[in-house]
Amino acid sequence: MQCLVVHAHPNPESLSAALFATAQDTLRAAGHEVSTIDLYAEGFDPVLSREERAAYLECPDWLVQRFAAHIELLQRCEHLVLVYPTWWWGPPAMLKGWLERVWLPKITFEPALKKGDRLRPKMQHIRRFTVVTHGGSPWWWLQLMGDPHKKLMLRGMAMLFAPRCRKTWLQLHNMNNVTPVDCQRFIERVRQALSRP
Repeated sequence: MQCLVVHAHPNPESLSAALFATAQDTLRAAGHEVSTIDLYAEGFDPVLSREERAAYLECPDWLVQRFAAHIELLQRCEHLVLVYPTWWWGPPAMLKGWLERVWLPKITFEPALKKGDRLRPKMQHIRRFTVVTHGGSPWWWLQLMGDPHKKLMLRGMAMLFAPRCRKTWLQLHNMNNVTPVDCQRFIERVRQALSRP
């Protein structure tokens, strides 16, 4: 399977970086072809410019060319893995900016043609979607809030993927109080999840 692992964390010595490495190693060991994007390491600019926003719906060639390498990886991947921390009940601005700038209309979806219509997905080659994340909030607090972050990813984003896309959500909660043993157990949980066919 063609796998794309996308990472968004500024610290190369973080738990997130260890999870990024674990994801790559585990998928390769299982015989998959793995491509990676490390947004902070490559200095990705997450800010959507006025010029880009004005051209967004039309999605001209010059806009696509800005992100040609990332778009090529997206268009050939069958398993998308996102690895990042949860900050303020959602993905970091770096990852959100990547979605806003790279997941363009006519590339990842066709906009609705008229009011009341739904967009048409163009990422149906993605048959597996895995989110690996960790954050400070305890599990019960996220449930009280309705877990908007999980819904954004597993309902919102996943609607662009194959109808029977296999979705996996892996989250370590209460990061402010976890121990090194807790972190190691979560790394192992991620390894086991990604080892499954």
